[in-house]
Amino acid sequence: MNARTAGDSSDRDGTESSRSRPGTNRTAWFHCFAGIAGDMALGSLIDAGADLDEVVELLGRLPFDGWALDVEPVLRGGIAASRAIVTVHDHVVVRTYAHIVGLVEQARLPERVAMRSLATFAALAEVEARLHRRPIDQVHFHEVGGHDTIVDVVGTAAALEILGVDEVRSSSVATGTGSIRAAHGVLPNPAPAVVGLLAAAGAPTWGRDIDLELTTPTGAALLAALASGFGPLPAMRVTSHGFGAGSRDLPELPNCTQVVIGDVEVGGRRDVDGHPGFQGDPGPGQPVVQLEATVDDVTGEQLGHAVSKLIDAGAHDAWLTPVVMKKGRPGHVVHVLCDPVMAPHLRAVLRSETGTLGVRALYGERWPSPRSFVTVDVEGASIRVKVGPGRAKAEFDDVERASALLGRPLREVAFMAEAAWLAEHGPFDAAPSGDHPLGGAEA
Repeated sequence: MNARTAGDSSDRDGTESSRSRPGTNRTAWFHCFAGIAGDMALGSLIDAGADLDEVVELLGRLPFDGWALDVEPVLRGGIAASRAIVTVHDHVVVRTYAHIVGLVEQARLPERVAMRSLATFAALAEVEARLHRRPIDQVHFHEVGGHDTIVDVVGTAAALEILGVDEVRSSSVATGTGSIRAAHGVLPNPAPAVVGLLAAAGAPTWGRDIDLELTTPTGAALLAALASGFGPLPAMRVTSHGFGAGSRDLPELPNCTQVVIGDVEVGGRRDVDGHPGFQGDPGPGQPVVQLEATVDDVTGEQLGHAVSKLIDAGAHDAWLTPVVMKKGRPGHVVHVLCDPVMAPHLRAVLRSETGTLGVRALYGERWPSPRSFVTVDVEGASIRVKVGPGRAKAEFDDVERASALLGRPLREVAFMAEAAWLAEHGPFDAAPSGDHPLGGAEA
């Protein structure tokens, strides 16, 4: 068995820099023509250029030992691929969801690595809780609770970060047939957890007449948690590609998962053939997803609670729009703006908090202005002031507390806080669009 680094793969695939070009979004597209498993996803990313030593270094931050990760070059159906092999000296095979969350949170991983890892285990926990009809905090992982699965999930998240991947997408997902043996006994193939995860993600899937578990719960969970969309290979400038091998060589087809990584143009700047974008182009923006759900049977208190929960769960913003639905029924559209990485998790929060039967997604970008917070003193009360280009605005929650403490009207306390900031820092050099620094609509 030979450990294999990215240098072996980049010589073949021509791997470019892990940073996306200006005006582009680095995207990883998984081609699941023979399904996907955790080790296959990890192997494909290492085959595509993720440095094995860097992956192992990040995995080494997890607070447990008794494992080793090696990568073996193999052939699957005549295709050169990398097989990720996790060797385990660990007898703990059942862990609770809370235990695994604790392991990841203690590891001090890069933000996106931790976020993607936690989102994957959350997807697994949610589907297991539904299947076994128990609260999510009582879910015990069996096959997916051991060191090997944790290494596969966190290793995949680490490899995505090393390759600079901003967004994950996937093809439709192949599954096998027949039955499989699991901790709960003999189960149909695809396993109930796999079906539940793919259904929750809205992933298109189909079955191959092969008596083998092509897609595992770990592989399905990675797609459910990380994929922002499903379909053919998106238009991109390919920077690298690779194949992650399954453990068996099949006569019917290459038993591997393909990944293609490339830069997708954003913001209408230029298409992949270099044609000009729209006039007045403001430059590349931050990729975002806007989730939406229309509801007509949720109370105002529940809607307000849902908005708060979505923001607490990591949304950039969340808001409500009143609408008139079919048959004249009054309703609301719940909007959630978020990073593409957070879309699967926030989609689940939106469903659980509103009971909606469907969620839509719109993909775009935003151009947020830089802002910072400065604390000022108003008659002994501390108030934060949000400062952006040409604008300083007192934070409402702080103003509300100070108003009650000082016995002054809200508007007066807000003006005093903003005036205190202005007295300390002086006027803005220029207020954009003619806005006064202490007035106007919020950006």
